[in-house]
Amino acid sequence: MEKPYILHLLTAAQHASPFDVNMACDAGYDVVVPYTDVAVADVTALVQDAIFSRGPKGAQRTGMYIGGRDIGIAADMLKAARNAMVPPFAVSVFADPSGAFTTAAALVACVERQLRRMDAGALGGRNVVVFGGTGPVGAVAALLATQAGARATIVSRTLAHAQSTVSDLHVRYGATIAAAAMEEGFAALRSAEVVLACGRAAVRLVTATHLATAGRLLVAADVNAVPPSGVEDVGAMDDGAPLAAASGKAAGIGALTVGGVKFQTQRSMLESMREGGKAVYLDFHDAFDVARKLAA
Repeated sequence: MEKPYILHLLTAAQHASPFDVNMACDAGYDVVVPYTDVAVADVTALVQDAIFSRGPKGAQRTGMYIGGRDIGIAADMLKAARNAMVPPFAVSVFADPSGAFTTAAALVACVERQLRRMDAGALGGRNVVVFGGTGPVGAVAALLATQAGARATIVSRTLAHAQSTVSDLHVRYGATIAAAAMEEGFAALRSAEVVLACGRAAVRLVTATHLATAGRLLVAADVNAVPPSGVEDVGAMDDGAPLAAASGKAAGIGALTVGGVKFQTQRSMLESMREGGKAVYLDFHDAFDVARKLAA
């Protein structure tokens, strides 16, 4: 009898994400085991405990999923897990803290798709303003937009918080991203071509009054599915719906449209860990590659 597919879910948080457990089961894992309050220093021992217990063939049917909330900790856990492998004893590892990597990938991929639909070209060279940009989704979305050639600004309620996130992204990934407090962020709308709302559920970040100043806006996208929307007049189901405010040519992308691509991206990546026949190590770069293909 073949060994079952087992996914070990490591998180620095107090609780594992029920969303991630459901996704893993639906992606074909027979057993999902959560480990909570995991520190980076714990990862090597946990990984090696998993890889040596099933033999090389069993290792191919074993995976590690890194959750949590902090993208930096998740990246460090992924690196530690990869370094802990002893070939041919090696298992696949996928980092997606709070679903931020797959959500941000889906968000930026949906914006790129909308720009193509509008014959507005690529994201490169565009001014992108990310409200709620200090959270994991906003930070990764700003990073992906920057790596795609855009000029990104992370907006937070305090300038210090925005600057701290921007500094972390620069140190870790070499990204050059601007930081702004809310009032500066609203002023940046005048030159914004893309607005991303990545704040908490049920928090409106950008109103129609704010949008009225965005004379160059092409796309406004929101990841908040709980009313009220993060951007006024952007509905959860919108997929390129015209925005009454702003430039008169802007379109809205809602949370459920982004969520559909995110769901497919996360599931596809979980399935690739089982089906590839060799160990893979996946982060937001891989998520963006997958999301772009799915959105296209």
